[in-house]
Amino acid sequence: MTGLWPGPHLTQDVVAWVTGVPGDALLRVACGLCLPVVELVNGLCCHFVVKDHVMQLPLQVIYLCAFYSDGEGRKRTSSTCSNESLNVGGTPVTPRRISWRQRIFLRVASPMNKSPSAMQQQDGLDTSELLPLSPLAPPMEEEPLVIFVSGDDDPEKAEERKKSEELRSLWRKAIHQQILLLRMEKENQKLEASRDELQSRKVKLDYEEVGICQKEVLITWDKKLLNCRTKIRCDMEDIHTSLKEGVPKSRRGEIWQFLALQYRLRHRLPNKQQPPDTSYKELLKQLTAQQHAILVDLGRTFPTHPYFSAQLGAGQLSLFNLLKAYSLLDKEVGYCQGISFVAGVLLLHMSEEQAFEMLKFLMYDLGFRKQYRPDMMSLQIQMYQLSRLLHDYHRDLYNHLEENEISPSLYAAPWFLTLFASQFPLGFVARVFDIIFLQGTEVIFKVALSLLSNQEALIMECENFENIVEFLKSTLPDMNSSEMEKLITQVFEMDISKQLHAYEVEYHVLQDELQESSYACEESEPMEKLERANSQLKRQNMDLLEKLQIAHAKIQTLESNLENLLTRETKMKSLIRTLEQEKMAYQKAVEQIQKLLPADALANCEPLLRDFNCNPNSRAKTGNKP
Repeated sequence: MTGLWPGPHLTQDVVAWVTGVPGDALLRVACGLCLPVVELVNGLCCHFVVKDHVMQLPLQVIYLCAFYSDGEGRKRTSSTCSNESLNVGGTPVTPRRISWRQRIFLRVASPMNKSPSAMQQQDGLDTSELLPLSPLAPPMEEEPLVIFVSGDDDPEKAEERKKSEELRSLWRKAIHQQILLLRMEKENQKLEASRDELQSRKVKLDYEEVGICQKEVLITWDKKLLNCRTKIRCDMEDIHTSLKEGVPKSRRGEIWQFLALQYRLRHRLPNKQQPPDTSYKELLKQLTAQQHAILVDLGRTFPTHPYFSAQLGAGQLSLFNLLKAYSLLDKEVGYCQGISFVAGVLLLHMSEEQAFEMLKFLMYDLGFRKQYRPDMMSLQIQMYQLSRLLHDYHRDLYNHLEENEISPSLYAAPWFLTLFASQFPLGFVARVFDIIFLQGTEVIFKVALSLLSNQEALIMECENFENIVEFLKSTLPDMNSSEMEKLITQVFEMDISKQLHAYEVEYHVLQDELQESSYACEESEPMEKLERANSQLKRQNMDLLEKLQIAHAKIQTLESNLENLLTRETKMKSLIRTLEQEKMAYQKAVEQIQKLLPADALANCEPLLRDFNCNPNSRAKTGNKP
C-alpha cells in the first residue's frame, strides 16, 4: 500500500499509539511514488511504502497524519497528542480550542445545507458533512476518526462502516480544505505586504508640507493624471496654474512623472545625448567602482529622516541600489555627493525603478548632469551667473559680500549640487522639485536669488566673514511656513531666462579673452603682469557692464517718451475729429437759419457768417499742430 508520511513534525509517539507499530519503523521506510493529489494535502511530506504487519493501516490514519501536518498541528508537540490526552479505552477525544483561522475556514468550507443561524452555533456543526480540522465537534458514532480513536479494532466493522465512496469523499473534502487554507495564507501574506507598504509610505512622507492643497486642486490633478496614462499633451499655462495652487503630498510622485512626460512630449533629446538603454534590473546585477563612496555617504543623506536613519535599513538599501545603478549608467559622471540627496528625495515619493527613471530625466533631459561632471565647468558658470544676478538686481548686497570676500561658491554650491535638499526642510525642497520638473534648471537661480533678497537686511547687518557664512548656512534655511510660501510665490512670478543666457555667453567670451591673453604672454612673464592684466580686464568688464546698464536705461527712457508722444498724437487726432463734427453741426444750423430769415436780415449778417466760416478752419489747423 502506497501512502503519505507527513514528515518529522508528527512525532513517533503519536504514530506508535495510532498504528501499534514503533515510530522509528515507519521513519525507516523507503520512499515511494508521489501522487499529485497527495501533494495538495501537504507540501512538506515524504512518501513511504508500508509492508508486512502495517499492511492493514486504515486510510483514516493517513488523513489523521495529514491533519496533524497542518499549520496548527505543526505548532503542537508530542506531549499534546500523547497517551495522556487520548484514552485508548474508548473515551471520546477531549475538545480543544480552535483558532480564529480554523473558525473562518469552517465557516467558509462547510456545506451550506443549514440555515445561517445554525451555522453560527459552534456546537451544532454537522461532522458527517465535513471532516473537521479540529476535534471540537461532538463525537458521533458515524465519525470514522472517532471510531478509530475510541479503540474499535474490528476490521470487519470498520470495512462495513467505511465504503470506498465515503473514503474518497472524505479525501476530497480534506484536499479542498487544505487548498482553502493555502489560499487564505496567501491572502494573509498579501494583506501583510499591503500593510507594510502603507506603513513604509507613511514613514516616507513624514514631513510638513508647504501650503494647504484644497480639494478642488486634488480633483484637478486627478483629471490631469488620467492624461498621463493616455500620453496626451496638456496646456502648459493650465499646468502652471495648478502647480502654483499646490501639489498633494500623496500624489506628488505621480505628478512628477506626469510633468516629465509632458516635457518629453514637447522636447526630444538628440540621439547623442540620450542615456544608454539599459534596464534598472540589469544595472543592479553589475558591480560599480563607486561602491565605497556610495556606502560612505548613505549615513550622511537625510540622517534625521526615519526612512533613511536606520543603518542599512530599507531606505539606505534602496538609496544604494539607485546610486549604484546610475553610476553604472552614466560612466562620465559616475557618483557625486550631491546626487544622493536628489535620489533620496525621489525615493521618498516613488519606487526604486520610478525614481531611477526620474533621476535620468533630471540628469539628461533637464541637463543637471553637467554640474556633476569631473571638471565642474557648468557649476562655475552657474556661480558666475548667480554673482551677476546679485550685481544687477541687488547691488548693495553684492558689494557687501565682495567686501567680505564671500563668493557664491562658498555658500551656493551645496544649493545647486543637492537642489537645496541638504540644508532646507523637506516640505520646501519638495515644492522646489515641483517647479524644477516644470521649468528646469533656472528654478535653482530663482530660489537662490529670492532667498538672498528676502534676507538682504539681515545679511547686511552681519559685519564680518564668519558671521555672514554662519547666517547663510544656519539661519537662512530656518524659515517658517509663511516665509516659504511667500518665496515659492516669488519663484513662480520671476522670469530670468534671458538674463541667464546672456550671462552664460558673457562668461564664455571672458574666458576666451583670458585664454588669448595668456597665449600672447611669454612664458617668462612675471606673475605681477598677469595680475595687473587680470585686474584691468575686470575693471573694463565692470565699466562695460555699467555702460550697458546706462544704455539700457536710456533705451527705456526713449521708449517711454515714444509711448507718451504716441499717446498725445492719439488724443489730438480724437480732438480734431470732435471739432470737425462740431463744425458740420454748426454749418447745418446756419443753413437752416438762412432759410428762415428774410433777405434784408441776411445782408446784415453776411460779415458774421464769413467770420464763422473762417474761424473753424483756422481752429482746426491750429489743432493739427502738436
